[in-house]
Amino acid sequence: MDTENGTRWLSDEEQRTWRAHLDVSRLLMHQLERDLQPFGLTNNDYEILVNLSESKDHRMRMSDLAAATLQSKSRLSHQITRMENAGLVRRENCESDRRGLFAVLTEQGWETMRKVAPHHVASVRQHFIDLLSPDELKALSSSLAPVAEHLRAARGKG
Repeated sequence: MDTENGTRWLSDEEQRTWRAHLDVSRLLMHQLERDLQPFGLTNNDYEILVNLSESKDHRMRMSDLAAATLQSKSRLSHQITRMENAGLVRRENCESDRRGLFAVLTEQGWETMRKVAPHHVASVRQHFIDLLSPDELKALSSSLAPVAEHLRAARGKG
């Protein structure tokens, strides 16, 4: 329903869908976080470990890692300091750019990933993937793709 000021309010169905999305997003991330706690990791820690484990030489420039994890450079720096203290990562200077720093996965960080990843995947399956049929997963993926593409493009403009 439109109002005099041009606001396009959500229909009842749109409102239900939007609120279901919010509930699922919050509840799922909360559950995944709880399932990482026994390993002493947060969702942010795990996301950083995944990015580093999948990158060439298990290293990324801090600025690229901040962009990949949607964190500010200062927030990421604090996070990396905490992970350094836990022995999961280390910082290295960039030889080609004296101002640049790399975050590097340590051997302990790699072993942590190898130990935690199967548990994390089981959690994702239990609380998300296995609750949907293959057709529902395909439809959800197709539905979310344009939203993700739009948000990536909008982020690049800002």
